Amino acid sequence: MKLYTSQTLKIYNSLSGEKEIFTPIHEGRVGMYVCGPTVYSNVHLGNVRTFMSFDVIFRYLLHLGYKVRYVRNITDVGHMVDDVDDGEDKIAKMARLEKVEPMEIVQRYTVDFHEILREFNLLPPSIEPTATGHLIEQIEIIKSIIDNGYAYLSNGSVYFDVIKFNKDYKYGILSGRNLEDMIANTRDLDGQSDKKNPQDFALWKKAEPEHIMRWPSPWSDGFPGWHLECTAMSTKYLGETFDIHGGGMDLKFPHHECEIAQSEACTGHNPVNYWMHANMLTLNGKKMSKSTGNNILPREIFTGENPNLSKGFSSGVARFFMMQAHYRSILDFSDEAILAAEKGYNRLIESIELSEKLKASEASSLDIKQWKQSCYDAMNDDFNTPILIAQLFEGIRFVNLIHDGKETLKADDIEILRETLTVFVFDVLGIKNEKAIHANTEKLDGVVNMLINMRNQARADKDWSLSDQIRDNLAHLGIQLKDGKEGTTFNY
Repeated sequence: MKLYTSQTLKIYNSLSGEKEIFTPIHEGRVGMYVCGPTVYSNVHLGNVRTFMSFDVIFRYLLHLGYKVRYVRNITDVGHMVDDVDDGEDKIAKMARLEKVEPMEIVQRYTVDFHEILREFNLLPPSIEPTATGHLIEQIEIIKSIIDNGYAYLSNGSVYFDVIKFNKDYKYGILSGRNLEDMIANTRDLDGQSDKKNPQDFALWKKAEPEHIMRWPSPWSDGFPGWHLECTAMSTKYLGETFDIHGGGMDLKFPHHECEIAQSEACTGHNPVNYWMHANMLTLNGKKMSKSTGNNILPREIFTGENPNLSKGFSSGVARFFMMQAHYRSILDFSDEAILAAEKGYNRLIESIELSEKLKASEASSLDIKQWKQSCYDAMNDDFNTPILIAQLFEGIRFVNLIHDGKETLKADDIEILRETLTVFVFDVLGIKNEKAIHANTEKLDGVVNMLINMRNQARADKDWSLSDQIRDNLAHLGIQLKDGKEGTTFNY
């Protein structure tokens, strides 16, 4: 159902600084790119919050009936320490410290990234390209920028000429920074750099002899600039101009600013219609930091093995907690806050289950259709999840009133109430029903144990064919049996 024809969605555009009515380039279709992780370490909770925010945006667009191509990349080369052009690649540095191949680092932390996001119930993107898989596209973009006069070669490296570009376009259009002010506040390096100006950024870097990750190019054996990777991958799969580009607030400058400049220098126009930025996550009112111990890893939330936590929490509770702040607002994580979120989560799930038991009346005393629209109004207002949650709790109040006989609803309105709660909690917010999952797991365990008993009887009867059939069919379903001295065990 194409709900987008009856709903008016507004998105806060970082480029204009205003909420704008969302009008996709192609009716019924949305192209969205979100900057993915640099896979050199475990994904941290702040990153999870950003990806979760765009997961909700992805889910709501799908719910409205849009066909969405969601591209989220994996940065596996070219991202320097402290996000500068000179220094050591983060992946190469970790590989050197651990004495392994860089791609071992990439593989390890890509797997970790996927596992964590799966635990938090994030939908996978439509396409997940890697920077190393798109070197040809990056080289071709550099050639175009050079041909258009906005880049120059220096000692085997290629740099973007920001001052030349600023004469024809506007460098700083997204972040609101003024190039003249940036130049005035930059210390002159007295020829210590290959750049013409300190503001210039690398499109291609010549690799020093000790640099592990390197590829051939028309200019040198080297590696692409960090900003260039996202320009190449986003435009390859979404076109020279696409609908939405997202990422963390920290990427607005210089990363996204440079993406705009590269695209304009290559094609002559801004690549994105709506720029979206998710805000940061703090811990106990302070910025997260490993060095000070003010830090929580995602898995520590589940185990509770962190001095900042009194116990472990389910991924459903953690996700519900993160939905309680708007994606553009700073969210402060604390033990007290997630304990409160756990109570709210439990109340929400219990009320949805209670809604299944409501009895219909001949007349309705509540305006359920207006309440349902208020849920859409919240999400249509730049994906305002805290307002949506407030409306969902209003729906829970309705459930309790009807259950207690203080209000009445006709059968059709009860169905609207139940369906709206279910759709917005589970499909749009992506919150898992841990209680139902646990109950289903217990049922599945019972079925598997019954089949194990049947297999044991078949083995006792020397019916090896049936025994093997039970084992093989379970294996096909992803359930592995293991025979041991204490009997047969299984795992999923």
